[in-house]
Amino acid sequence: MSGPLANGHVILVRTGAVVHLTLARPNKKNALTAEMYGALTTALLDADTDETTGAIVISGSGPDFCAGNDIADFLSVGSFADAPSLRFIKTIARCQTPLVAAVAGAAIGVGTTMCLHCDLVYAAPSALFRMPFVDLGLVPEAASSLLLPHRIGTVKATEFLMLGEPYDAAQGVQLGLVNAVLPPPELVEHALQRAAQLAAKPREALRATRRLIRGDRAEVAAQIDAEAIEFQKALESPVAQAAFAKFLARS
Repeated sequence: MSGPLANGHVILVRTGAVVHLTLARPNKKNALTAEMYGALTTALLDADTDETTGAIVISGSGPDFCAGNDIADFLSVGSFADAPSLRFIKTIARCQTPLVAAVAGAAIGVGTTMCLHCDLVYAAPSALFRMPFVDLGLVPEAASSLLLPHRIGTVKATEFLMLGEPYDAAQGVQLGLVNAVLPPPELVEHALQRAAQLAAKPREALRATRRLIRGDRAEVAAQIDAEAIEFQKALESPVAQAAFAKFLARS
């Protein structure tokens, strides 16, 4: 299976056992809409039930990976509990198929937190990861408030989640959040090659190893639910509403 999904802003191309998902909305820095979230969710679910799919690569079209949510589209959805974004977050957290990210340019909000659910993350020197949830009057999502401290410790996680400090590709390597930095022309091809290596390995052994590495998924699911409750409260706050209005006025 290959070709466009949803409204053409997520493109799926299969090469052998590797599914490559490209976020294709470069004029908006690949900010995610409800339709894009739906397409990504469907692709992840299909991969888990398709025995011919061995790995998934996620990359962005143009100079950026993903600038997070399309704010106007996100606000039109209503309750976060029913949002396509939350369904995607829960799906990527449960995904059994190995995931590889190829990140260039902006990786903001969910553009960063989805990488915490990927097994391998490769970045171009231009990559800049940032989780500015608190700045928008919001709270972390995608279990990042659990996964990030576990990965890099509470001290650095506090900088990134509470202060909203960004980190670049080189810092990502130092912290163990990025596997390697690649020149832009080589980035996606390298990620696809690594995904092909994973897909060529015995499927059940690979999935079992992935489960063992990742540990208790119930804890992650519970954290996503806890974050979602706080996220919904925050969405309704005057601080968040003012931040969104300011952002929309600029766009």
